[in-house]
Amino acid sequence: MKDNTHMPTAPSRGVLPDGALPSVLHTIGATPIVHLPKLSPPGVDVFAKLEAFNPMGSIKDRIALAMIEAAERSGALRPGQTVIEATSGNTGIGLAMVCAQKGYPLVIVMAESFSLERRRLLRFLGAKVVLTSAAERGTGMFRAAEYLAQKNGWFFCRQFENQANADVHFDTTGQEILDVFGDCGLDIFVTGFGTGGSLNGIARALRLGSPQTRIVVAEPENSQILGSGIAQVRHPDGSAARSHPDARAHPVQGWSPDFIPKLAGDAMDAERVDAFEPVTGTDAIETSRRLATEEGIFCGISGGATVASALALAHTATPGTRVLAMIPDTGERYLSTPLFDHVDTAMSEAERGIAATLPKRKPAPAGPKDPPVIAPEARAFVLRTIEDPSEPIVMFGFEWCEFCWSVRRLFQDAGIPFKSIDVDGREHRENDRGGEILRALFDHTGLRTVPQVFAGGALIGGATDVLKEAERGALQSRLAALDCSISPRKTKNPMLYLPAWAAQPSDESETNQ
Repeated sequence: MKDNTHMPTAPSRGVLPDGALPSVLHTIGATPIVHLPKLSPPGVDVFAKLEAFNPMGSIKDRIALAMIEAAERSGALRPGQTVIEATSGNTGIGLAMVCAQKGYPLVIVMAESFSLERRRLLRFLGAKVVLTSAAERGTGMFRAAEYLAQKNGWFFCRQFENQANADVHFDTTGQEILDVFGDCGLDIFVTGFGTGGSLNGIARALRLGSPQTRIVVAEPENSQILGSGIAQVRHPDGSAARSHPDARAHPVQGWSPDFIPKLAGDAMDAERVDAFEPVTGTDAIETSRRLATEEGIFCGISGGATVASALALAHTATPGTRVLAMIPDTGERYLSTPLFDHVDTAMSEAERGIAATLPKRKPAPAGPKDPPVIAPEARAFVLRTIEDPSEPIVMFGFEWCEFCWSVRRLFQDAGIPFKSIDVDGREHRENDRGGEILRALFDHTGLRTVPQVFAGGALIGGATDVLKEAERGALQSRLAALDCSISPRKTKNPMLYLPAWAAQPSDESETNQ
């Protein structure tokens, strides 16, 4: 893989202004703890630690930086070496941020069952994402990452066993909790576990600094592997040798893999867990929604699960009890999961009722209009461009029109060479040259929309026309007839290139004619 390692550069004037940070990595940690006044039962105070305030939106930003810097200090990670990790997403996203800033190539191995948003975020940050079978679960991800690391000489983070994972939570997250509750006291701390790093490190900090705090682990009701009492079978290095016998599929992504990670097992062995609280997927999702609509806190299913467990404990606690729940990430990681099943993109009946109260549009007054003046140079440009045999596929459009981008993406993915005339582009802005081209185009075709796409001098139409032709194979036949050696590659369903909102029924057409 390409070596893009670089050394950080100093500020141009030698020093940073007061308040400016050296890099995004210096924004990790120091996340807030907030009271949940609407969800807390009478006489009991429930709080939440909001890890979404980390730069990439999750608690895993902490361990991403910690694991990379520990490997740099030990020499296990060399400049330019590729980093690899098996992750459900948040650790990978944190690593992608850290590796981008520090200049390490990154490969993430992820089961195909995890949310699509995570894959896209990872790739947007420059990481490569390798998907493994959902049936092989977390152990399959781990084995694949381990194999690739050994085969290619890559640095494998091994978040499930990496002591730097637990240590950063002892040094930072746990101390932040103690700083808030040190004087007034914390009675119950509730957390789930993924790698076990936050459970291990925070519990260790609380045992030392707040020994009266009960530490409760929330687990999916149908996959209570840590609370089962059944030991995890391990390899000599501490990694899981096979799936845990009580592991089951559950909806809380990032929580409770199909094995007990070494760091979670270490916390159990050190007697840092006082109790377990099972939570159903239904309660986790419902509490996530309540946090959003009642407290204004936007979190994922895991945050809802932890708070649901905290509320269950709070409802049976004595008056004056303080309970803290960990909310590990933001809800934006879950847009394609059941958490958002109840959220529609079209207007509801109530919303349509509000829209119906808007003033109706008045039609433009009818009357004769002077025909537009078409500049001869613009007319000649349009005809010359359309009829140019060296570039038979041509699109007239705008730089940032979503429909124009739909056509561009289809052509690029299919390997179809084309010329794009962006009438609002820099080269056409002087003296309204773009406007003159547009008027000449409209006069030539009789259409007043963009984009307008031509093949071999013939008008195909707009974005939808092009995508429909591609869908039924007519575009491929048209290109073959041009005899210009264009052999389109197979693409996904062409209509999926349309903007997502354009594929929805128009609310406006129902209410505001």
